[in-house]
Amino acid sequence: MGLIDLAAYGPEFTADPYPVYAKLRAAGPVHEVLAPDGQQVWLVVGHAEARAVLADPRLSKSPSTIGLTMLDEEVIGPNLLVVDPPDHTRLRKLVAREFTARRVEALRPRVQAIVDELLDAMAPAGHADLVDALAFPLPITVICELLGVPTADRDRFRAWSDEIVAPTGADAERAAVYGLAAYLDELIEDKRCAGPADDLLSALLRTRAEDGDRLSAPELRALAYLLLIAGHETTVNLISNGVRALLTHPDQLAALRADFGLLDGAVEEMLRYDGPVETATYRFTREPVAVGDTLIPAGRAVLVGLDAGDRDPGRYPDPDRFDIRRDTAGHLAFGHGIHYCLGAPLARLEARIALRALLERFPRLALDHDPSSEPLDWLPGLLMRGVRRLPVRW
Repeated sequence: MGLIDLAAYGPEFTADPYPVYAKLRAAGPVHEVLAPDGQQVWLVVGHAEARAVLADPRLSKSPSTIGLTMLDEEVIGPNLLVVDPPDHTRLRKLVAREFTARRVEALRPRVQAIVDELLDAMAPAGHADLVDALAFPLPITVICELLGVPTADRDRFRAWSDEIVAPTGADAERAAVYGLAAYLDELIEDKRCAGPADDLLSALLRTRAEDGDRLSAPELRALAYLLLIAGHETTVNLISNGVRALLTHPDQLAALRADFGLLDGAVEEMLRYDGPVETATYRFTREPVAVGDTLIPAGRAVLVGLDAGDRDPGRYPDPDRFDIRRDTAGHLAFGHGIHYCLGAPLARLEARIALRALLERFPRLALDHDPSSEPLDWLPGLLMRGVRRLPVRW
């Protein structure tokens, strides 16, 4: 098909990329594309191929593989998304010592309390922007409390984070990265001076491996950066995309309301059907890599389409149908392989609690906009899949 300019599909592609992905997939599992930001990359759109590429050591996560340095890596430090083994193995092991399933499960009562407080605040008005009222404040409050970030700083942090994941311009993105880096330096120094505390960032300051290895200052800053951004941006979109899917599929909404035993499966189907991360962050070929019948040359940037792969009819029959009873095993929403999302248990916990409480509190919940006259404001680019606002009423 030659080089495909995704921007040529216009805003319709941002609002609903799945028909384009289906067209591409029908012609092959990988294509060279011009991304909306002008970057020339190879885009994987098949499920089996995406899963294979995500676990293929011939693809590096480090931009240095092709002589590049990403802005966030340059300013903030080497985070888990831009390093390979053995550095990745070491960093992940250190953070995993503290970011445990037990720590996440211990958050359940607090997550429920935050959700209840947010719904109490929403209730009197009878309508709200779900992103602003619930989908954003829940995960940002949870991750700020978990890491020990003052909740009073969350609006400032939101502005930085929004600019980093969906940049409005190069200068604004650079200012956001530098602003967040300076903030994290100050926060870490405050933690260091304050002494022992029970938050995750303080624990990461103290943690040591069996051999005495510990996180350096740039590594700690980069981990805090990744946990803060990844720890809330994905969950914002999981909740808002999931609610939108339910409200536009009344039969599935009715089935879930009738039996909340379907909730866990419903969340997995939300992740598969319209997941919060459209493509995984960049990978780079160390050598020529065959994907299907196509050979990607060495030294090229590759994007793995997580949402595209999860609509592959070769893996999920009738993939464009939203079905909360579907077997979603193997979906790619949290990635695959050694870079599988560390925060997946926390995202699932927050989504399950928020969705159940929302549906129980507001039995007449409905969308509060006309798509034909009020198109939703979708996040730009290929990284995050979500809307800036989701008007609802009850």
